[in-house]
Amino acid sequence: MAEYDLTKTIIPYLDRHLAFPLLAHLVSETQLFPVEQVQAAQYELAKGTNMVDYAVSLFEQLYPDQEVPDEFSKKREMAVSTNERLQQEAQAVLDVIENPDVAQALRQDKNQNLTYLKDNYGVTLEHINALYNFGQFQYTYGNYSGAADYLYHFRVLSTDIDLNTSAHWGKLASDILTGKWDTALEELNTLRDIVDSRSPSSLLTSSSEPAALTQLHSRTWLVHWSLFVYFNHPQGRTLLLETFLSPTYLNTIQTSCPWILRYLTVAAILSRKSAVGGSSISSRVRHSIREVVKVIQMEEYQYQDPVTSDLSERLNLSRDDGEKWIVNLIRETRMGAEAKIDLEKNVIEIHRSPLPVYQTAIEKTRGLALRTQALGAGMLHSQQAVQQNQSQPSVVEGAR
Repeated sequence: MAEYDLTKTIIPYLDRHLAFPLLAHLVSETQLFPVEQVQAAQYELAKGTNMVDYAVSLFEQLYPDQEVPDEFSKKREMAVSTNERLQQEAQAVLDVIENPDVAQALRQDKNQNLTYLKDNYGVTLEHINALYNFGQFQYTYGNYSGAADYLYHFRVLSTDIDLNTSAHWGKLASDILTGKWDTALEELNTLRDIVDSRSPSSLLTSSSEPAALTQLHSRTWLVHWSLFVYFNHPQGRTLLLETFLSPTYLNTIQTSCPWILRYLTVAAILSRKSAVGGSSISSRVRHSIREVVKVIQMEEYQYQDPVTSDLSERLNLSRDDGEKWIVNLIRETRMGAEAKIDLEKNVIEIHRSPLPVYQTAIEKTRGLALRTQALGAGMLHSQQAVQQNQSQPSVVEGAR
């Protein structure tokens, strides 16, 4: 089953800190890969952070007969020194804004607040940026709760659009890593609105990458990060369906990350199961399943996933109930005029009538505009310097 594991496919679209729980899951819950191989991956990721003690513990597990390199001691001393300096700079700002009189004087207008803080307390934008710097460092340090607090305070005061967006990414990652799913969902929704509403000029982060492609990259990253939230929040699966089946994000999945169809399928199945007896949402779920099946049929030329294997066991249904569920699924989604379950082979055999030529053309060309736009943008800049396939949100650049 290792060939179906998507960990290596997903990690390039995550911050390295978000990759740690995935690798830990491979060690504790699965036997898909040798433990030493997963620990080596953890070690390579940890070396790029300021979590020196964690990196040292992984080194000792991998190389029990070797001495810990001196570079770790030097890095620990530098991390502690930097942490103390940034904390002092950030604390000076917090002492001001946490003053009850100051908190009462602050308004919704950020520019007015900055003028008030500068005139009365000498606090400038440079001082406020200290909150961002310390929050970012706390994240690389592994103090995710502290990072979330400082990034939040920074965002309340800052008028820097780019740094505020970066702080949103860092706050979302921190909320995910601390398991605050309600807060993480709010942060995810806010960040999605920011990514979707950014104007072309504000999205053009460099002269070598067009705005549309940058926005596509941001949405691709957001899709992968959102999986943590959607599969842990109580209403997450339904929210996943609403988001991923929207035209914008469905095009993103089809263009950049078709493997996300696996999670879309799982969400549709789990949502349908949880909706039994709940007529208020069952129609929405049934519609979602039809849409998911249609998308899978459209994209099967570039991605296939064995999602129907051992279906009854995955749904915790009895054999009879599982067969009934599959029959209802086939009927509701109109997968084909003829379909049957082969119990000996443990497969579903579906025989679809061929679509009319015009309908086939419509289905195959759906989403073509966005794909052509992305392809054209890449060809337009093919003569420029080779770039990384995806750009990581800047709040975690120090954690690479």
